[in-house]
Amino acid sequence: MFQEYRRRRAAGPAGLNQLPFDPGNKKSLQYNDGAGCAENGGEASHKHQRTAVLPDTVQNLESPPMDLGISDPAAWATAMNNLGMAPVGITGEPILPDFDPTLGMMTGIPPINPMMPGLGIVPPPIPPDMPVAKEIIHCKSCTLFPPNPNLPPPTTRERPPGCKTIFVGGLPENGTEETIVEIFEQCGEIVALRKSKKHFCHIRFTEEYMVDKAIYLSGYRIRLGSSTDKKDTGRLHVDFAQARDDLYEWECKQRMLAREERHRRRVAEQRFHPPSPPPVVHYSDHECSIIAEKLKDDSKFSEAAQTLLTWIERGEVNRRSANNFYSMIQSVNSHIRRLTNEKAAHEKDMEEAKEKFKFALSGILAQFEQIVAVYHSASKQKAWDHFTKAQRKNISVWCKQAEEIRNIHNDELMGIRREEEMEMSDDDTEPLETKEIEESALISQTEALKEENDSLRCQLDAYRNEVELLKQEQGKGRDEDSTKDQQLKLLQQALQGMQQHLLKLQDECERRVAELEKTKEEKLQLDTLIESLKEKQELAVGRDSSDHQDHVSNLSPICSVNQEKESMLERGLPSSPIKSEREALLVGIISTFLHVHPFGASIEYICSYLQRLDSKICASEVEAVMMRLQHTFKQEMSGVGASLEKRWKFCGFEGLKMTM
Repeated sequence: MFQEYRRRRAAGPAGLNQLPFDPGNKKSLQYNDGAGCAENGGEASHKHQRTAVLPDTVQNLESPPMDLGISDPAAWATAMNNLGMAPVGITGEPILPDFDPTLGMMTGIPPINPMMPGLGIVPPPIPPDMPVAKEIIHCKSCTLFPPNPNLPPPTTRERPPGCKTIFVGGLPENGTEETIVEIFEQCGEIVALRKSKKHFCHIRFTEEYMVDKAIYLSGYRIRLGSSTDKKDTGRLHVDFAQARDDLYEWECKQRMLAREERHRRRVAEQRFHPPSPPPVVHYSDHECSIIAEKLKDDSKFSEAAQTLLTWIERGEVNRRSANNFYSMIQSVNSHIRRLTNEKAAHEKDMEEAKEKFKFALSGILAQFEQIVAVYHSASKQKAWDHFTKAQRKNISVWCKQAEEIRNIHNDELMGIRREEEMEMSDDDTEPLETKEIEESALISQTEALKEENDSLRCQLDAYRNEVELLKQEQGKGRDEDSTKDQQLKLLQQALQGMQQHLLKLQDECERRVAELEKTKEEKLQLDTLIESLKEKQELAVGRDSSDHQDHVSNLSPICSVNQEKESMLERGLPSSPIKSEREALLVGIISTFLHVHPFGASIEYICSYLQRLDSKICASEVEAVMMRLQHTFKQEMSGVGASLEKRWKFCGFEGLKMTM
């Protein structure tokens, strides 16, 4: 048994095929056992290295049939143990109970999962959070070694839209374009490759998904051949690159998709559009005769009338065809009587249907009244005592249901009658003209109360008509029932309530009208008072102006007094601030003027007034006189900055108190 095991161990894994790197590319990867052992620093042995397989690129393994005999249980158990399975027979029983599974493991081959595709069973799904174990990748001119699994994954920039170009950095100094193509052509077809002298390049693929496969190689360490020189080694950094061609193709694709989407929406909308009307034929004598015949036919009148309208709008009417068009218009006019008769017939049918419905509803309501009367008679003491408790409960429930249904039908019938009465009242009475109210709130409230009063009066008339109708129906021979008495009582109560409400509204309306009249009277009184005050004010202003003019006229002759008298006064009163009669007259005039102007006046304004009386008066003379009389005149400053102004005021009354 052990001799057979040694022979098969020396032969190696004869039944296993090499696994590809890319399922879309059928090229198999090359082995380089000696290089792999030297790079990893392992011992020089004859162990066989197995190529790395991505979890999502596992394919079915085709293994040739093993030449093992069922009669040799030891060899069969060894072969199954090499595959990592428990040595069991066809019946499911263990072949060798005391078999040691650690003796028959083939060197360099890990235990194989019995769920692998090579055994004809679908593998279980791999969790997305499970880390992918990267293996060594062998090429013809170089070898790629995976990065340390404990290190974080390499970073990449944000992927541009429609990216088909990658940036590859960290290339060896001695690397060539053939080496780069050999590495990345396994990811997909390469369209363009631009290599720089600074150990990086740009590669453009035909499809976008090929970029994802190339990004997988980021972080791998590359070595050219078996050389360990620094110029022959490097660390690949693969990242997304932004290219104008990729962006242009992506935009073109997006525009194409948008056009397809618009076309799809347009087609979907056209399905729900109504069909277009048929085209109208052009005018000719033959077509005119056909349309004239169609206009006489009731079933084809609409189509012919539309054609005639189109011809007239097109301007087909001229001196030669005017008679034909007139005859067709005359045929159109002949249909007016037909349409009027049809409308009258339909209205008659509608009235008959309404009457029929109302009559049927009245019959149903009468039967409901009989049913309710039966329930009420059964609920009386004479018959109620003979029923059981369950029977009484059912009768009560049935009675309530019947009353509810009867009330609903009764309300519907009353609504129909009310609508008929409203239609009759609309036909008899003309609509009231509404006016816009723009005066005061009291007027608007009064109008609202009047409108509400009118509406209540209409409702009251409607209730009266209903009562009269009920009385007429009672006089025709119908039996009086308790329900109708109740209805009459309810209507009478409602009528009384409406009358009381109407009286209240009338009182309120009268009160509001009285308030409005009172307000108007007060307004008139206020207007008259304001006018009288205005007249008094005008009279007072006129009187003041006339007095002032009289005073000025009286003072004007005095101003022309002889200069000799002034000199005599000057000699007689040397110690007085007023040196002459002329200055005394000026003081009097200025005092009168400033007394009329309580807020003061400027010296220019005062001089302009005095110069009307005497043109010889100057501002310096007037200001000197006013400066000497400090108890009669005082000077005040008003304003700020450039608007500063000197004003003189009359203070003779205050000065009189101070001198006393």
